[in-house]
Amino acid sequence: MKRSNLYYAALVAIAGLATPALAQDKTAKIGVLNDMSSLYADIGGANSVLAAKMAIADSGLEGKGWKIELLSGDHQNKPDIGVNIARQWIDVEKVDMITDTPNSGVALAVSNLVKEKNSVLLNSGGASADLTGKACTPNTISISYDTYMLANGTGKALTKAGGDTWFFLTADYAFGAALERDTSVVVTANGGKVLGGVKHPLNTSDFSSFLLQAQASKAKVVGLANAGGDTTNAIKQASEFGIVAAGQKLAALLLFINDVHGLGLKVAQGLTFTESFYWDLNDSTRTWSKKFIEQSPKKTMPSMTVAGVYAAVLHYLKALDAMGGNPHDGAKVVAKMKEIPAEDPLFGKSIIRADGRRMIPAYLFEVKKPEESKYPWDYYKKIADISAEDAARPLGESECPLVKK
Repeated sequence: MKRSNLYYAALVAIAGLATPALAQDKTAKIGVLNDMSSLYADIGGANSVLAAKMAIADSGLEGKGWKIELLSGDHQNKPDIGVNIARQWIDVEKVDMITDTPNSGVALAVSNLVKEKNSVLLNSGGASADLTGKACTPNTISISYDTYMLANGTGKALTKAGGDTWFFLTADYAFGAALERDTSVVVTANGGKVLGGVKHPLNTSDFSSFLLQAQASKAKVVGLANAGGDTTNAIKQASEFGIVAAGQKLAALLLFINDVHGLGLKVAQGLTFTESFYWDLNDSTRTWSKKFIEQSPKKTMPSMTVAGVYAAVLHYLKALDAMGGNPHDGAKVVAKMKEIPAEDPLFGKSIIRADGRRMIPAYLFEVKKPEESKYPWDYYKKIADISAEDAARPLGESECPLVKK
């Protein structure tokens, strides 16, 4: 009987020791999931992987004894492939956090899976505002931008400047639909009118029929509700069609510095657009970006989504450190990320709201004329500042079930 009591006492003692031991687990696995080979590869791809590596190094956790592993995967802009990779990572590879996810269809699908598996999604690439709206979860955070920000930046500015009739060229999937929807609301709220629109397949090479419809609409503004290679192809072909020369204005509702670099200033000059990050914005962004481009596989400056990956990984690791270890509980980690302020050299210091939206300012930019550019990658001039409160949908209008009204 004594032996039995001693045995059970030993088990109780071991169980008591187990919880603190688990709390001190200093390991983390991070997966960068994006487009590595198609129309969004230039705005993320290998550059996002580099940004994650830089964040791991800058976190200083490895010097504190942490072991942090980094994986990368190509979702090929297909939600089923993205979900399959994410499921393999979580179930087999024991990945704790997934980041980037350009392509809103992929991001929304992965967000659902991450909630089911109680993992973490730190979205930087997926633009749909639904990720912090009706599709929000306790496991997902959106870092750098969304369709609400783009619409309230570019859409509002152009409509107020006299572009009061619009026609949309829209990528035919979740992102394009959300961007056209959010921009249409802003246009009409500011006295404008939407004359029509046309949807095009993802990764379109020939925009001629769509551009002819835009010309025929006589709309003052042709809104490009697409991104990456689709945006640059549409802009190049619009130039060939003489659309801008004939008096219509192109609204690049989502434009990245890599797009401008590929187009060249002669073609891209005058485009108005909204971003939350520009490498040449201030001393902090310049210092980090110059360090980045030295290591970049393509020797390119970081895009807004790449900057978001860096900020996301850095804050995630800061949260794990604050918790004293990795609990491998996604909802708990996201709650900690919302509890402590996010701070980095690219977006500054800010909070993450209950709906998962990081509250950062945005900027209305215009692409410089060739003669205005003074040095490599000197492409933007700032037209206006957009406060964090104006860049994000007000919580009072949110459909996110996590928001208490």
